[in-house]
Amino acid sequence: MSPDPVTDRAGWEALLTSLEQDAAGQTAGPTAVTDWSEPTGLGPIPRDLVGRASRLLAAQRDRLAVLEADRRATLEHLGALRAVDATREPRGSVYLDASA
Repeated sequence: MSPDPVTDRAGWEALLTSLEQDAAGQTAGPTAVTDWSEPTGLGPIPRDLVGRASRLLAAQRDRLAVLEADRRATLEHLGALRAVDATREPRGSVYLDASA
């Protein structure tokens, strides 16, 4: 017996809405995305939702490009900080004369 198309459509719409919110950064945090797994039982995507899914895919790719650029910039900043720390000479002990 084939799944009910109304239920499938509602499931696809809910899934696309959730993924769109994730792509726009409107979720509580990264755990919402890392816990995601491919849905089952939705059947083929309805033809009239293919354009929406394609736009979502493009938005996810754009978000991924931004995240990758941010990651590279962070690594560069960390490298610069490590280079500064590496040039510091160890300082000798500092004593405070509290008897004066």
